[in-house]
Amino acid sequence: MSAWILGLTGGIGSGKTAVANCFAALGVPVIDTDLIAHGLTGPGGGAMGALEAEFGAGVLDPDGALNRPAMRALAFETPDARRRLEAILHPMIRAESDRQCAAASGPYAVLVVPLLVESGSYRERVQRICVVDCPEAVQVARVMARNGLDEHQVRAIMAAQASRAERLAVADDVIENADGLAHLATRVATLHPRYLSLAASGNAL
Repeated sequence: MSAWILGLTGGIGSGKTAVANCFAALGVPVIDTDLIAHGLTGPGGGAMGALEAEFGAGVLDPDGALNRPAMRALAFETPDARRRLEAILHPMIRAESDRQCAAASGPYAVLVVPLLVESGSYRERVQRICVVDCPEAVQVARVMARNGLDEHQVRAIMAAQASRAERLAVADDVIENADGLAHLATRVATLHPRYLSLAASGNAL
């Protein structure tokens, strides 16, 4: 079990997945709550029965997975729907991420949580917080290109997350990702020995 957990977070489009992949390439166990959520909402996923019961068959794809565009539109346009969605998914995601953290081997593990800053329960479970950061305009452009959303949709998602300033205020470490991915592996490789040392000593600072 990796008792020392690094919390990795950042706004949508900041590059969290790319940074997590850099840690994984160094042999660090990575537990990604987004991947857990996708598993729970895929065909036959553990959350699908509850989601269909709560929102109806209209939020299902023909293969039985969550219809993400339909659910996204509902969740971000109707705050009550978002709360109901989170009430179903968040406890399941927390339970599975706890299980994976407990099963992780190695001196430390990385727990990737997009809403780490907003969630007190996750902040209490990590020893240190690393924030992947970039300007908001870069976030918007990346997500529009990646997901095919318009600017209004992207900014609605961003508005539901902590602000850039709020994330930076709680960061122990910051990985800048405004100019692309080339430097990320170098930055992670620089941080890795520090995290190994902190994990060995059981310290957060």
